Amino acid sequence: MTDQRPIGFWLKLVDRLIDERFALTLEEHGVTRRQWQLLNVLARGNATVDALNAAVEPFLAVDDGESADDHLAELVESGWVAVTPSGYELTEHGRTALTGLSVVVQSNRELAGKGVTEEEYDRTLATLERIARNLGWATEQQAQAE
Repeated sequence: MTDQRPIGFWLKLVDRLIDERFALTLEEHGVTRRQWQLLNVLARGNATVDALNAAVEPFLAVDDGESADDHLAELVESGWVAVTPSGYELTEHGRTALTGLSVVVQSNRELAGKGVTEEEYDRTLATLERIARNLGWATEQQAQAE
């Protein structure tokens, strides 16, 4: 294929399309993609703002000073997230909302994966991880061990 586009083109395009799809569907429910991600992190248990920042760091514009705090205020105001002495926690109201939003997100994932086999999807993830590692990415655990 002489007209084959480079990987960077496809990565940026898919990322933009995912963001647009999330914006369309989640914002109808009053939630941004970052808030959705934070809700999912909190569904696993209470977390400090530092832990939340680390969990969503790849999606934040940290060079511009963006942090999880920027996305938590509305979640706290809506009663979906509570501030605790040790950080933040998902409330029952937040768990109920997250369950409903999960249906919307699942339909987005099904649309994105239509016609892609599980083997193709797994191979794609493994390939992207290998490329990221080749370019210097390391998990937090690996960085601490080095």
